[in-house]
Amino acid sequence: MTENVDKPVGPGGSPIVYQETLRPTWPMWLMVPLGAALGWLTLAPLSTGWGIASGIVVAAVVVFVLLASQSDITVTTTHLQVGRATIERKYVGTVTGFRGDDAFEQRGPKLHGLAYLHLRSWIKPVARIQIEDERDRTPYWLTSTAQPEKLVDALGGTMYVSDQSSEADDEDIPQWLIDAERAQLEAEQAEKRREQQQ
Repeated sequence: MTENVDKPVGPGGSPIVYQETLRPTWPMWLMVPLGAALGWLTLAPLSTGWGIASGIVVAAVVVFVLLASQSDITVTTTHLQVGRATIERKYVGTVTGFRGDDAFEQRGPKLHGLAYLHLRSWIKPVARIQIEDERDRTPYWLTSTAQPEKLVDALGGTMYVSDQSSEADDEDIPQWLIDAERAQLEAEQAEKRREQQQ
């Protein structure tokens, strides 16, 4: 007997290997009644009707913002989609998952200014996905993920182990990108010198 089960397909029309939807956690939904209360308090001194209307409008806006903040991470056999960004997997380099303090450092002190960010404040773990496309100046993507172990496994990566040597702690920026940025900086400095000489 042959089964004709349609496998879900993702970017590039290839089968989905892993998919995760980043949704607001239940504490985030407490902002809806809080927003409604603040909206009511704002205009309630004018009249009860205005207070109720203001509360409903503010609550509706909060619900809209929370629903709009949902996004997907989809890994297929050929592509990776993180939010609105999509890339072929052949351009995906080292993938590392982080939890706890290590994730906090990736979001802050160790964050590269050119990185593509797909972060949600209510989801603490992150995955860093190095980009190996020389046409793209983005060194890596940093995305929130509730299941970093599953995401990095789907991409052939590993979870970060904090007891590694300090050398392994350094930012993992491709050498070609460092060289390209250095060359661009040198060209800009040379141009400024030419302008000053004229």
